[in-house]
Amino acid sequence: DAEIGRVARRGPLHGVPIALKDLIAVAGVKMTGGSRVLADHVPARDAFVTRRLKEAGAVLLGKLAMHEFAFGRPVTEGAFPTGRNPWDVRRSPAGSSSGSAVAAAAGLCAGALGSDTGGSIRGPAAMTALVGVKPTYGLVSRSGVLALSWSLDHVGPMTRGVWDSAVLLQAIAGADPDDTSTRGAATQDYVGRLEDGVRGLRLGLLKRYYVDFPGLHDEVRAAALAAFDVLRKEGATIEEVDAPSLDLALAVWAPLMSEAYEYHAETLRRSPEKLGEGLRTRVYFSALFTAQDVQRAQRLRARIGREVDALLSRVDALIFPGQAMPALRFEDFPSTGFAPASIRYTAPWNLLGLPAVVVPSGFTREGLPVSIQLVGRRFDDAMVLRVARAYERATEWHRRRPDPARWRL
Repeated sequence: DAEIGRVARRGPLHGVPIALKDLIAVAGVKMTGGSRVLADHVPARDAFVTRRLKEAGAVLLGKLAMHEFAFGRPVTEGAFPTGRNPWDVRRSPAGSSSGSAVAAAAGLCAGALGSDTGGSIRGPAAMTALVGVKPTYGLVSRSGVLALSWSLDHVGPMTRGVWDSAVLLQAIAGADPDDTSTRGAATQDYVGRLEDGVRGLRLGLLKRYYVDFPGLHDEVRAAALAAFDVLRKEGATIEEVDAPSLDLALAVWAPLMSEAYEYHAETLRRSPEKLGEGLRTRVYFSALFTAQDVQRAQRLRARIGREVDALLSRVDALIFPGQAMPALRFEDFPSTGFAPASIRYTAPWNLLGLPAVVVPSGFTREGLPVSIQLVGRRFDDAMVLRVARAYERATEWHRRRPDPARWRL
């Protein structure tokens, strides 16, 4: 505040408190990736996104807890205790960007950055009533960010509102010579189109994600159907569409996660005991895939992409529930740490590199947040944010806040 009084604003985020998932480098600040393996690691350089935030004037508050190396289980087996959901501390905020979700939802920061390889921004955002943005692959640099899977990793914002996420995305998007995936980055004005509404837009209601989807919670389905009606009333045309090949998405995503083994192979050989059991098990599993498995997965990836691109040539965005279920109690999590029904809603869009955003769409009878998800064409991130904002503006779900009086165990 004192600086604003003395000099011109440094950028659109001048004085705005932002926090970072603990796999994003800040020069001179410890970065652990949530693991004992990096307990004493201090980067010498800022990550690209860190540099962009500083240039925009943001105040960086600190680092946030996460599942170990973005691939561990939602239990305390890494370097720090696991995050708890501020809507019900007996429940998980999901992951792996658990701390980013908790901090933003609890109002400890104006927004946070997370990473998303199979849903690690959108899952926690959906569980904590946040807007979570997985940008188009190649729009936001990953240089200076601990990698999990180089062809699936994304970095994006998590905030209480669409406008805040759009401003953060505007700040961090763009080409970076240190990340070759950003060479074709086509940035847009993500804030300027937010208030354009949905009148005249065509939205594709992805049928297989809400009709008889195995594991879809009844209250999540009901909230999604109500959200679709809101968008119709706002002037959008909504039509049912389908992409049968999406049923293959997890069978494709899993072999590509073998990239994770490459990052952790040396630690597994030299000191596997330093890794938590959940991460260790998952990385060992990822090592079982052969080169032939990966090649087959890449062919199927292209097939799914062609089918989804054909859908998106007819509609402006796809719409469906954000997750299959509300937040789980810690003891109800599968031993794998994954909730398979929910990851089917998020992982396909990492696979295809398409922009995806979740936005709060209601609460269950137990007071747990639920969300809808929007997916758009490659590098048309502004469109999914525009639709998300139109829905947000027509509803009040994003204005509800968790009760701090309930944060004690």
